[in-house]
Amino acid sequence: MTGGHQTLALVLFSAFVAVTLAITTWAGRSRQGSAEEFYAGGRLFSPLENGFAISGDYMSAASFLGISGLIALYGYDGMLYSVGFLVAWLVVLFLVAELVRNCGRFTLADVVAARMRERPVRIAAGTSSVTVSVLYLVAQMVGAGSLVALLIGDSGEAARAWTVVGVGALMIVYVSLGGMRATTWIQIVKAVLLLGGTLVLTALVLLRFHGDFDALLQSAAERSGHGAAFLAPGLNYGGDWSSRLDFISLGLALVLGTAGLPHILSRFYTVPTARAARRSTVWAIGLIGGFYLMTIVLGFGAAALVGPDAVRRSNASGNTAVPLLALDLGGGADSTGGTVLFAVVAAVAFATILAVVAGITLASSASVAHDLYASLRRRRTGARDEVAVARVAAVAVGALAIALGLLARDLNVAFLVGLAFAVAASANLPVLLYSLFWRRFTTRGAVWSVYGGLVPAVLLVLLSPVVSGSPGALFPGADFQLFPLDNPGLVSIPLGFVAGWLGTVLSAEPPDPAKHAETEVRALTGAGAV
Repeated sequence: MTGGHQTLALVLFSAFVAVTLAITTWAGRSRQGSAEEFYAGGRLFSPLENGFAISGDYMSAASFLGISGLIALYGYDGMLYSVGFLVAWLVVLFLVAELVRNCGRFTLADVVAARMRERPVRIAAGTSSVTVSVLYLVAQMVGAGSLVALLIGDSGEAARAWTVVGVGALMIVYVSLGGMRATTWIQIVKAVLLLGGTLVLTALVLLRFHGDFDALLQSAAERSGHGAAFLAPGLNYGGDWSSRLDFISLGLALVLGTAGLPHILSRFYTVPTARAARRSTVWAIGLIGGFYLMTIVLGFGAAALVGPDAVRRSNASGNTAVPLLALDLGGGADSTGGTVLFAVVAAVAFATILAVVAGITLASSASVAHDLYASLRRRRTGARDEVAVARVAAVAVGALAIALGLLARDLNVAFLVGLAFAVAASANLPVLLYSLFWRRFTTRGAVWSVYGGLVPAVLLVLLSPVVSGSPGALFPGADFQLFPLDNPGLVSIPLGFVAGWLGTVLSAEPPDPAKHAETEVRALTGAGAV
């Protein structure tokens, strides 16, 4: 990029940052000392506002940059992410949204602890939530690094490292000063920008092919060098038995993981009633569904117009496919149209990253303060103390995410999010479903369910080709790979459910039918909901 191009893009970046900081300052003047205000924005958002905020939280750098890049590189196999991310919302709609809103207050642990001994359950659920959030944050950091390195024409380590540090610093400011109110409005602004930008790019791609989607697919197949195989399953996940199992594992993680994501669950507490939570989910499904349909067009458009080889040269994992597509659609690198479109898309992608990291950081800091800190301290913690701890936790989580983001800078962002989904589906979903629907479930079952999914998921990732034993691993020079699959979901998700069942069966603690009945009535009717 030339100096003029960089200036335009950086001006757009700066404008978004200025707007979001203004929102944060405005929100920071409200009653942030109240736990309900800091964690849930006072529960004052409408279903439409919350639907946009949920979609803003969910449509991350993995969706905008990573999925389109995977489709551009691997064709049909890359579409698994689009389908999995969307289908997952049916699980949220039918099994989770209303029940979580009725049973909980601020975090996942509130739902589980309603009928269990609080201390062990909150420590387990809080640990799991922070782990999932940090993994998700790393993906956003990697996307930010790839994007700004492309933008300023410097793919060197220094530019990417400073970008990751800058994003981390901004997310700490958003959460510490603005809480949930600021984070929600930032999500809404970002969702509108992202949907608008994606719609414009999709329209331009279809116009280039005169509205003929079949011509787009054929052109992408020819440009890919793989011919018809580009449009058929197996290019990325069909090589051998381990690739096929990886495909199943990833599908399970994507479909089941959304219902266990802490930053998504916390959004249901920002509306006043369970009915509003359900209507929020319906709005979110419509917005998210339209977005993922458009990412398919963008992915194949990048394959047809930019070409997989050019995408790989820019970023080996495909994270820069959409900005490169925007450059081509606008008329090329030397044209004014290409410059403007590239800068707008890069700014929207950067806005996406900033908004998502703010939501995730808030959810993880809430888990640290509301679950871990409040449980580990023997004496009762006041609301103001808890909020102060949450602000400090935001700094700590941000620092950890920055460090891990620098380490994982060469991995695909959608792939990294797939790992976070696997851990969420393994550790959070089993305990959530058991707590809501199984009458005999006990405290030991809850603790075993969380750790029985969390520990194997993290351990299998550490022993997988993602970390060592392959050229694209975090540590390519080392080899302690023992697990053949990239995504652990196929093994760790069933283990989470089995551990919860086993812990309950072997528990000496008798189940409490009265507490289950109370939880069931509260979940289904909202009686007694906060």
